[in-house]
Amino acid sequence: LLGQILDHWFESEPLKATLATDAVIGAMASPHTPGSGYVLLHHVMGELEGRRGAWGYVAGGMGALSHAIAQAATARGAHIFAEKAVCHVLLGRAGEARGVVLQDGTEVRSKLVLSNASPQITFLELIPQEQLPKDFVQRIRQLDTRSPVTKINVAVDRLPSFLAAPNAHDGQPLPHHQCSIHLNCEGTQLLHQAFSEAAHGHPSSRPMIELCIPSVLDPGLAPPGCHVVSLFTQYTPSVLAGGRCWDEQARNAYADTVFDCIEDYAPGFKASVIGRDILTPPDLERIFGLPGGNIFHGAMSLDQLYFARPVPSYSGYRSPIPGLYLCGSGAHPGGGVMGAAGHNAAQVAIKDFRHL
Repeated sequence: LLGQILDHWFESEPLKATLATDAVIGAMASPHTPGSGYVLLHHVMGELEGRRGAWGYVAGGMGALSHAIAQAATARGAHIFAEKAVCHVLLGRAGEARGVVLQDGTEVRSKLVLSNASPQITFLELIPQEQLPKDFVQRIRQLDTRSPVTKINVAVDRLPSFLAAPNAHDGQPLPHHQCSIHLNCEGTQLLHQAFSEAAHGHPSSRPMIELCIPSVLDPGLAPPGCHVVSLFTQYTPSVLAGGRCWDEQARNAYADTVFDCIEDYAPGFKASVIGRDILTPPDLERIFGLPGGNIFHGAMSLDQLYFARPVPSYSGYRSPIPGLYLCGSGAHPGGGVMGAAGHNAAQVAIKDFRHL
């Protein structure tokens, strides 16, 4: 249990709760849920420019990272087809991968196919079910993809001024504006209560909020004097109590709750809002192909990690389809901006390629 780990090392409840957010981020779990300690480890492992456990902003937004990877690939001869939806994986006579078929009917042939889509999309939508072992399909269908995350992107006409650290008279960013700001994290019990509400189908009445202002470090993201604020919030269930869906009224009601909470810490925040974009779990699934809205393509629980990710006997990036590999967050070691799954899958694919 994460709670036991934090209680062993720390006394301050606000500190314990702030650290606990990295143990439940993206997870439909509370700090008291068994196994939550691993998710914290997952988020603090690794290093950035020699600093262990450090995080950073990507200049130009997260899309700039994808663009850099694309440039590196094309410089080495890769051809990239953007905005070209894949209809299904092309199979040979022996059931092996032979390329992909795009929705416009174009066939792209290859000896190997690597998919960084979720296991559900890869194996339940892009492959004919009769080509896969029945027990494999059943396990993929049973993966826990519950997600508590609602992401809210906000445009504001001035920096938020927090009661705990008011803005300077010149309105220039202060050190805390350059960090991840955690709200509603005064104690781990608050996080547990927020989880409990969502577990019963109700969006948290006092949600956990991680607030970042990337435009402070990357001014090109917003006009002078204005800023973009990223709100990573939870807990919100994929399906509301009574089977209700997330309609516009439900989206706005939850966003208003989040904004009311921020207003308590930074009076004037709501008046500074120019626009907002609300992405609930169903929105994250529809727009980004995240099953259940899960940012990791599936829960990072102990029964879905290591040799069991995505399923036992297929944790080594290969799949039941020869020549088809899984290289996204649904593969070992899971989600996060680290590229480990892609790197490992590439090594396996290269090894196999030499024998084709």
